[in-house]
Amino acid sequence: MRNKKILIFLLSLTILALVLDVLSCSSRALKNRNQNNNENILLSHNQGNEITAGSKSDVIHKEFLDSYKPQKTDYNFYFTYKIVHSWWDAVALGMEDAVRQFEEKGIHITYDYRAPEAMSANDQVNRIKKAAALKEYDVIGVDVADIDIVTPVINQIIAQGNKVMTFSSSDSGKENGCKRIAYVGNTHNFEDGEDLAEALCCYLNYKGKIAMLVGNVGAPCHEDRARGAEKVFSKYEGIELVDVQYDEDSDINAYNFTKEFLANYPDLDGIICCNMSNPVGAGRAVEEAGKAGKVIIVGMDHDERAIKYLRDGVIYALAIQDCYSIGFDTITTAVKIADGVLPGSLYPEKTEEESTIFYQKDAAGLLRSLYGVIE
Repeated sequence: MRNKKILIFLLSLTILALVLDVLSCSSRALKNRNQNNNENILLSHNQGNEITAGSKSDVIHKEFLDSYKPQKTDYNFYFTYKIVHSWWDAVALGMEDAVRQFEEKGIHITYDYRAPEAMSANDQVNRIKKAAALKEYDVIGVDVADIDIVTPVINQIIAQGNKVMTFSSSDSGKENGCKRIAYVGNTHNFEDGEDLAEALCCYLNYKGKIAMLVGNVGAPCHEDRARGAEKVFSKYEGIELVDVQYDEDSDINAYNFTKEFLANYPDLDGIICCNMSNPVGAGRAVEEAGKAGKVIIVGMDHDERAIKYLRDGVIYALAIQDCYSIGFDTITTAVKIADGVLPGSLYPEKTEEESTIFYQKDAAGLLRSLYGVIE
């Protein structure tokens, strides 16, 4: 029932014993899957003018249920995320492992995990309204596509008696007037943008012209990474941000925008990519132009194609999030929310999943551990 990407990912995780027996996940949970589909990293400079990160084992690590005893034996959740994409397939691995562990304890969890083929805040609004109207879900989880559009609807369905959390990569919190109960996911997108920008600037010796690919207009994670990068670029007189484009989380759009960058700025020195798709498109365009190693690319996450570009020196650095933990903690938090437990000692209002920056020397290990690629 799983698509090919998930099967490959599961195999590699089993090999490493990071996610044991994931293939035995609850069939009830899998049946409801969409078939279409703690600290900030400490950075330092080394003699090679490369920024290094902490432990490379932080990308994915096995998690286990805590001592909390659920109050029911059956739960049903609804989760909607931004777009059908392999990044959220990785989040689903953590979800399925949590479901399996609950199943072993006699707790049965079913969930819908759905998203559109193209990101749309209006589509997301329609999905959560319909889910709320059914009155059959213990918790509704939202990976917020656009704060301004989605927040009022979250508040509306909460007022109707629904329990709502946010998860994955994009939150809408109290500062936005959102009444969601908790958020599980990346709380440091701004810092991820800063870290990638610092890595790029360091490599360029703080001098050069840089273009940026963001993703979706209004998507909190993409916009926050862009703002973090812009803050860093503004610190250095020798760094000039010459162009910014939104590629709608499409590697094809990123490819076309990168070709435009290369044509419009023949002396371009670097490109920073703020989502998982755009390093793939940027890498392809730079490689085809024969400018690998001349136009330096940094970007986000674990697309296999991007990691191969990292291995081949087309991409300089990738910041990879711990998607497995995001998924696992989403399920365990949803159970507690369903039981009426508010954030506090048993779970935080916001989690702090980690990201780690990887370089060319790490690529072979990433391909082996994440995709089973043996070279």
